[in-house]
Amino acid sequence: MRRSTVALLIAVAALSGVLWLGGLALAVQDQFFSAAKPPTKEQRPPTAETRQHDEKMDIVALGDSLTRGTGDESGKGYVGYMVDELRRQTDKPIRVTNLAIRGLRSDGLLRQLGQPEIQRQVAMADLIVMTIGGNDLFQGGEALKLDRKQLNEAKRRYVANLDRIFAALRRFNSEAVIFAIGLYNPFGDLDDAKWTSAVVRDWNFASAEVAARYPNIVAVPTFDLFALHVNDYLYSDHFHPNKEGYKRIGERVASLITLTEEDER
Repeated sequence: MRRSTVALLIAVAALSGVLWLGGLALAVQDQFFSAAKPPTKEQRPPTAETRQHDEKMDIVALGDSLTRGTGDESGKGYVGYMVDELRRQTDKPIRVTNLAIRGLRSDGLLRQLGQPEIQRQVAMADLIVMTIGGNDLFQGGEALKLDRKQLNEAKRRYVANLDRIFAALRRFNSEAVIFAIGLYNPFGDLDDAKWTSAVVRDWNFASAEVAARYPNIVAVPTFDLFALHVNDYLYSDHFHPNKEGYKRIGERVASLITLTEEDER
């Protein structure tokens, strides 16, 4: 009986040893041979949206009535004339999404950028152009009645909003170049032109200072385009540009856009 028990224990021990050695061999094989194979990454085919995006240039236009082209009898506005110039440089299809709203102020643009669809359009853009601040400053002509303290307060609110606008645009799209178009003085032919011109220049300087805080944001000057013979470039409302005024702005913006070899194809 004692011999049978000993024999049984020896057999169990031997079997355990064999199983342990077998497990060790499998572990070593898994460690060395499996590790030698590089992990495979899941390859996702490009979506239809991505392929279409790569085949064209997407431009998103934001802002107020200037970006909508109010006052241009042809309806093109500066965005249209800018695109005309770009099409002379590239065979790539250009798609423009104009999201501008007449009368929009900086606080309104901030609210607009809170909309998911607007964020999606901005994220897909290769290029962004915008005009904002004219309604914050001129307030339908009321700026002529404001004193310096009121103007400074209006500028403070505008600059704070503009900073948040640029931060949001960079958050939604870190790569697209943004062209922020400055203000001209539509009241340059009036008696107080010297004062209004000083106010507009100060406003433009503040806007450019905010733009300089962010990468790939270009402040586009337009003040000089309307400085001489301003009425030749204004619509009948003596505020918005006419066709020739918008053409000047569009050509100015286009002259600052540098297309890569890929864009030109």
